[in-house]
Amino acid sequence: MRGLSMKRIFLFGFLFFVSNVFAVIYTPADVAEFRKAAARGDAEAQCELGVCYEYGFGVQEDLKQAVVWYRKAAEQGYAEAQLYLAHCYYKGIGVQKDLKQAVVWYRKAAEQGEKEAQYNLGLCYYNGFGVQKDLKQAVHWYRKAAEQNEVDALCNLGNCYYNGHGVQKNPEKAVFWYRKGIEQRYPRAQCNLGICYHNGEGVEKDLKQAVYWYREAAEQGYADAQFYLGFCYAYGYGVEKDLKQAVVWYHKAAKQGHAKAREALKRVSVLR
Repeated sequence: MRGLSMKRIFLFGFLFFVSNVFAVIYTPADVAEFRKAAARGDAEAQCELGVCYEYGFGVQEDLKQAVVWYRKAAEQGYAEAQLYLAHCYYKGIGVQKDLKQAVVWYRKAAEQGEKEAQYNLGLCYYNGFGVQKDLKQAVHWYRKAAEQNEVDALCNLGNCYYNGHGVQKNPEKAVFWYRKGIEQRYPRAQCNLGICYHNGEGVEKDLKQAVYWYREAAEQGYADAQFYLGFCYAYGYGVEKDLKQAVVWYHKAAKQGHAKAREALKRVSVLR
């Protein structure tokens, strides 16, 4: 369930916990209340009615109706609905996939300070999705979102500094942004900091620290980190060489479809 204000959580629906995050399932009675308010032009209610239709909360799932209500709220300038409508265009949910329209609505929400929209607009500029590729604009929007602690943006901005994409290469700044992501226990940021320690970029080379951060991310199920941790065990980088442990971690990554881990398993079987 997408983010909801605590006020709305306690006013409507059944409250429950998912991974220590508040979430809510709306009931048919809640949907009826949203519908009344939406008919009066209440943008927030229109948006929540769209959520109900998208996820089948208190009403039969109907993706086209979700788009209808997101659009009504979005056209009133409601940033959350603009974000959701953009997602629908980006993924082809209830509407034909249209990356240009996704960018239009991400931009409207981003300009209102919606951090997830800022991140997604940066992603579109980075990859040239629905807009001409522009790495400087990607960095601009990643930074906007990162300054609001949007975790994917923190990591992607770090990557831009690490690789010199859209900004002058600066591994120290990459490490700064990765550490911001680590404050939220984000596994991709943990893994990337491990890479920095492994290569001695932005920090002094420290293979034990590399292993530490790979493990932190790997234990959260992050496939890249599982592969790198297996690699460290296979060759004794920052940890005592242990082919059995290498196989364990390569296998975990391979089960998630990690191609390099699958190849590594073949090599380790020969070494054993």
